[in-house]
Amino acid sequence: MSKTQYLQIFVASRPRFLILTPCCLLPAVACVVAEGVPINNLNLILIFIAALAAHMSVNLFNEWEDFTSGLDLHTQRTPFSGGSGTLPAYPEMADAVRAAAIISLSITIAIGLFLVGTGGWYLALIGLLGIGLIHFYTSKITHHAWLCLIAPGLAFGPLMMGGTYMALGGQGGLAVSVVSLIVFFLVNNLLLLNQFPDLETDKRFGRIHLPILIGRQHAARVFVCFLVAAYLVLLTGIWLKVLPVYSLLGGLTVLMAVYVTNTVIQHAENVELLKPAMALNVAITLATPVLVAVGIILPDWI
Repeated sequence: MSKTQYLQIFVASRPRFLILTPCCLLPAVACVVAEGVPINNLNLILIFIAALAAHMSVNLFNEWEDFTSGLDLHTQRTPFSGGSGTLPAYPEMADAVRAAAIISLSITIAIGLFLVGTGGWYLALIGLLGIGLIHFYTSKITHHAWLCLIAPGLAFGPLMMGGTYMALGGQGGLAVSVVSLIVFFLVNNLLLLNQFPDLETDKRFGRIHLPILIGRQHAARVFVCFLVAAYLVLLTGIWLKVLPVYSLLGGLTVLMAVYVTNTVIQHAENVELLKPAMALNVAITLATPVLVAVGIILPDWI
């Protein structure tokens, strides 16, 4: 393959969204560091590669399946939804994108097997659940609204963060559980809001996500509940002294959250007016776990 074709595959993996992976890994690593557990650098690098490959795999499978079903040819893309547009522009790359998805998943599986051998059998269960979410997300999960609602947060929160924590030798688990619940709500919201522009097209092609099932206005209320829940979990974790008070740094995104909440409730039916809220929602999802992670390890720095 030429360099241009490799570049097209990379674009199909939606690189602008791959930054979500390190942002979700960081709090899990911070929890291990805060416990005073020495970090195995090789395992840390392998975990990052496996998690990034998993994220790329689900994106590439989604690109391929949406193209082959015809959905991609009818989607009105925004900077935050509707896929990368690679395959509609370069249909001859469909097989290569599917192959890249399989290779990425294989990398994740291979690293996962190594980590299971060094970190314990419980990682195998997390790995199997993660593989299932990757493989069935587009073909099956997107046809079940409530499962589609929680699958993204489950993957990036409890599964990815919990697996990282265990693979690095974390000893407790309560702090990472709290932070993974914050990520659970935020990542679910990231995908939920990004489904608003695609409602009509997705419905036409048989998908049944929450905005299709209950309408945008009611889905907007669920979005707000999830956003509020993320901050309540953070405050509860600090109040119970599971997280250090410095974790309140995660609350620095609350002003953006207020704007997003108001915009989503007022303009749930207007995709153009939702776009600023969609952009800020991405920023909240990326920044909040990073700030919480900084707060977790800050006591060791001062």
